[in-house]
Amino acid sequence: MPSTPDINIHPELRIHSYGHYLRRRFGCRVSKVNVDAGFTCPNRDGSKGTGGCIYCNNSSFSPKDTQPVIPLEEQMAHGMAYHRVRLGSEKFIIYFQKYTNTYGSVQTLAELYRRALDHPDVLGISVGTRPDALSDEALELLTEIARTRYVCLELGLQSMDDTILTSINRGHTLGDFVAAVKRAESRNFDICAHLIYGFPGETRGEFLKTADLMASLPVNSVKLHQLHAVEGTELAQMYRRGEFVPLSLEEYVATASDFLERIPARITIQRLYGSAPLAIRVAPEWGLKNNQMWFTIVKELTRRGTWQGCRT
Repeated sequence: MPSTPDINIHPELRIHSYGHYLRRRFGCRVSKVNVDAGFTCPNRDGSKGTGGCIYCNNSSFSPKDTQPVIPLEEQMAHGMAYHRVRLGSEKFIIYFQKYTNTYGSVQTLAELYRRALDHPDVLGISVGTRPDALSDEALELLTEIARTRYVCLELGLQSMDDTILTSINRGHTLGDFVAAVKRAESRNFDICAHLIYGFPGETRGEFLKTADLMASLPVNSVKLHQLHAVEGTELAQMYRRGEFVPLSLEEYVATASDFLERIPARITIQRLYGSAPLAIRVAPEWGLKNNQMWFTIVKELTRRGTWQGCRT
């Protein structure tokens, strides 16, 4: 194990946090502002499947002020005002979050992305999508934008196990994800992978192989959270039937720490926890806010005397 952390690792957090990366890159406090641009998903409208992923209820992670009936500019203004007051943020990245945000005509995408970029305090965009819904036209559009503005392409993998991807009704494969990452590399934008730990039948050892996968790919950033059940999903029904046993908090913290130790320090960490509004939360019930989970994991790394990338 290296005797000292990589230069990218925050000395107190022991992690290469995305917020710290953005501050260094742009010289000020930068926040992401979620918006709902009214997209759907090929795993819901029948082109790839119906019903969506077994855990997916977008209201579980979207602020109430991000609704497709609210004009994009109004959603942006509300989110930016919130982050200015809460964090003192000066600049913003508009995050097209709900569903599949490259799933539309290139003309529609161009209009929405440009509207977000027109605001003088917006540095760029972050676009959440599926690896099997990234057309050549959408990729070229993002490449064009990235010539002058910040772009982050967020690709949902969730699991590198194709059996799990099938069981959760994900509708794509690991091969689809790897192919999408390779198509997107060297285009002057960040690539973020979304991962979940805690699927039924998944072991800690199997999940930790994902760290090796991330290290082998041109991935710049990672979002990780625990599998949790919310109302309106098949996973909630599975929980009530005893077919889904949620992780304990201790197991998640230990595994997330193991993962961080194995993931290269060059990769920024955007998220380490998933939460949902109390009204729709089913399980697990840990009662932690996002920043509390961050510091719970930081405390574990401190206890171990380790940091992100120390075992690479």
